[in-house]
Amino acid sequence: QAQLVESGGGLVQAGGSLRVSCAPSGRTFSRAKMAWFRQAPGKEREFVAAITWTTGTTYYADSVKGRFTISRDNAENTLYLQMNSLKPEDTAVYYCAASQSSIYMSWTRGYDYWGQGTQVTVSS
Repeated sequence: QAQLVESGGGLVQAGGSLRVSCAPSGRTFSRAKMAWFRQAPGKEREFVAAITWTTGTTYYADSVKGRFTISRDNAENTLYLQMNSLKPEDTAVYYCAASQSSIYMSWTRGYDYWGQGTQVTVSS
């Protein structure tokens, strides 16, 4: 069973930075795209950023554009999300997702594999 494992979450003050990582464990699988989503308490899971695995083309939600950077390391088979200028409203559980399809970049329905999530808390 293919799995994704996130790491790197934690507590940070507003204006600070944090980097979260995601890597597959168990059975390896090909992927066309990977993404980060987040879910705050009482809210729906929302798109944060996505990247096409072969070309490295990136996509961002307007709320994080200019502050967050998604990247991947093909050799390490790892996905990253660098988060700068963090705000209290960025507080959420951050989920890594992957898909063998290249469509529906910002929709949860476009992803087949999900991690368990890592908590990011930004204090004011």
